[in-house]
Amino acid sequence: MKDKKSIIIYFSRADENYAVGYIEKGNTEVIAEYIRDLTGADMFKVERKEPYAKDYQTCIEEAQVEQNNNERPELLHTLESIDEYEVIYIGSPVWWGILPQPMVTQLEKLNFEGKTVRVFTTHEGSGLGSIPSQIKRICKGANVLEDGLAIRGSTVNNSKNRVEDWV
Repeated sequence: MKDKKSIIIYFSRADENYAVGYIEKGNTEVIAEYIRDLTGADMFKVERKEPYAKDYQTCIEEAQVEQNNNERPELLHTLESIDEYEVIYIGSPVWWGILPQPMVTQLEKLNFEGKTVRVFTTHEGSGLGSIPSQIKRICKGANVLEDGLAIRGSTVNNSKNRVEDWV
């Protein structure tokens, strides 16, 4: 897959995170950068226009309301097209077993017909959760590969070899 034009679409949150405390760069972003370094893929960071609260408890309360109401939060920037790409890496933390709502907002705007999709997550015990099946529903027409990568957020800084083996 390294020779195919690819992009990494990811959501990542810094600030206070579960099990790791305050961090300057989100766990998923660290993994996305490893993938970029190995593949040369372009990157697109999905960002909520109004950032989540910096403290963990308030953030999860905000995110839970979004998920319970199936909201589509406004994004800071929107990726309009993935037409030029063959392989799409989709990465996010696992929130209650599924994608954070900003990722849903972004992915629903894109045409995945004929694209190869590889899924990666960061988590603290959820693995991939239901994210691969959720991505299959959202990314209609994509070939979502079954070999998803799940990395514990508390171990991202020691996971470069696992990412390399997966890529």
